[in-house]
Amino acid sequence: MQEQNQYFAHPTAVIDEGSEIGVGTKIWHFCHVMPNCKIGENCNIGQNVVVSPQVILGNNVKVQNNVSIYTGVICEDDVFLGPSVVFTNVINPRSAVNRKNQYAKTLVKKGATIGANATIVCGHDIGRFAFIGAGAVVTKDVPDYALVVGNPARQVGWMSEFGHKLIFNEKGLATCPESYILYELQNKKVNKVEKS
Repeated sequence: MQEQNQYFAHPTAVIDEGSEIGVGTKIWHFCHVMPNCKIGENCNIGQNVVVSPQVILGNNVKVQNNVSIYTGVICEDDVFLGPSVVFTNVINPRSAVNRKNQYAKTLVKKGATIGANATIVCGHDIGRFAFIGAGAVVTKDVPDYALVVGNPARQVGWMSEFGHKLIFNEKGLATCPESYILYELQNKKVNKVEKS
């Protein structure tokens, strides 16, 4: 059992036995962290969030109000989940049919952002530093650094690690206007250009 003084939990939050919560994490009003979850350090779990059994959140994950994170979801470090984001975990749910043994995995990779009211249909990976626009419905894998919007979500560009749309020149190079990091687009993949 962890010492609660390692993290903050509002008195209205319910944290079930068997969950691990990292140092510096804050869990706000009316949240429910169900059994056997792993929540990393310095996370912020906004009001009225449900974290279902065995969900894994890395370090510095920001979860805004009214988000539902269901069993099968893994979020790596530095993921941002906007208000009212929803994950599913069964492709064909029926009230009268128990499909708990068919939960599909969803991996949200390091640094990805999922905008307000987006829905992530289970079984798809969200790439590193990908950016899912508000209200998007993701029905397939999203590449690293991709910007996707709409229902169903479609790719409309690329984003920097600082969250700016990248405009590539004829050589396939783009610079983030905030960080000045250089990116390269090659074979429909974006990579950061490491300084030598």
